[in-house]
Amino acid sequence: LRKALSEEVKDEFDFALKDQFDFVLIDCPPSLGLLTVNALTTADEVIVPVQCEYLALEGLAQLTRTIELVRQNLNRDLRVSGVVLTMFDPRTNLAQQVADEVRGHYPFTFRTVIPRSVRLSEAPSRGLPISLYDPASKGAQAYEALAAELLERIESPVGAGS
Repeated sequence: LRKALSEEVKDEFDFALKDQFDFVLIDCPPSLGLLTVNALTTADEVIVPVQCEYLALEGLAQLTRTIELVRQNLNRDLRVSGVVLTMFDPRTNLAQQVADEVRGHYPFTFRTVIPRSVRLSEAPSRGLPISLYDPASKGAQAYEALAAELLERIESPVGAGS
């Protein structure tokens, strides 16, 4: 994957793909398998989404250990840009407790929280991103705010993750 992004594409173009974009996002499955490790080995930074559910805290701890192993053995430059709280339901105490726990252990957690939303769940089944499926929805607005916060961090990286 790293080779594919960094080498010149000889077939059609005469440039490296990574040089043509400000950002290349690699979306990984929610597992710690080969695809995820390959992506972590290639990436400069990682954004960690965490569902506001208790078991997600266990997965976050395991992912943190994996990221550290990748950093030690495969990609010394890898760093965590931030943690994103997702599927947040403000009506439940559990969601707030998980959010507080994550923020307590990961101070570089994004301010923006992605709400639990039926519209967010429906968008993939229609083959559309939420920004096209229902741009006025709370989920779309939250992802737009997250993008703005990420750009803000990039322009002023003080306080970013390790």
